[in-house]
Amino acid sequence: MSASRPVGLDFPGHRAPRAGLESPFEMLTACHERVQRMLALLTRLKAHLATQGWDASAASAATDVLGYFDRAAPQHHLDEEMHVFPAVLGLHQGRMDRLIDRLKQEHLEMEKLWAQVRQTLELVVYGEAKRWTPWTSADHAGVDLFLAVYQDHITDEESHIYPAAEQALSGEKLLAMSRDMRRRRGQSSASAE
Repeated sequence: MSASRPVGLDFPGHRAPRAGLESPFEMLTACHERVQRMLALLTRLKAHLATQGWDASAASAATDVLGYFDRAAPQHHLDEEMHVFPAVLGLHQGRMDRLIDRLKQEHLEMEKLWAQVRQTLELVVYGEAKRWTPWTSADHAGVDLFLAVYQDHITDEESHIYPAAEQALSGEKLLAMSRDMRRRRGQSSASAE
């Protein structure tokens, strides 16, 4: 954390508990905590830009948000689509199956929304105080929609999907999930992401 940043834009990044890949559901929940911290940082950045305009701390915060959603978020979604969602679908519960279908669609929607939000954040990362132009109403709306979709999505996964998947996955299936998560992150040990 840079000492030059205003308190309201402090990057909360790595204060989340470090859950190891040997406990995949703890790691998935810890990833959600990091997502929520990045969403909170994005919310503070939006307010900062609206009230104070562009500055170096805004550029730094935008860089942090870009880094997280470019690297970690896609891996997290892949974890869910490869392991969590199929496990729940294997239970053949109609209501849960419909929820999984919706969550998969939301992953696609989040990817599209992220592409738009990413462009908006790049303007902040590469901005300059002298040439800064405030975000348009479309920029604000895109960020707001991205924030809302993610919040509701996380709530549904943690309240319904993760508990069902934890019951469905045990033993070798859980170990295979852990190994795959490590392999895709280039980790040979069970350390956290």
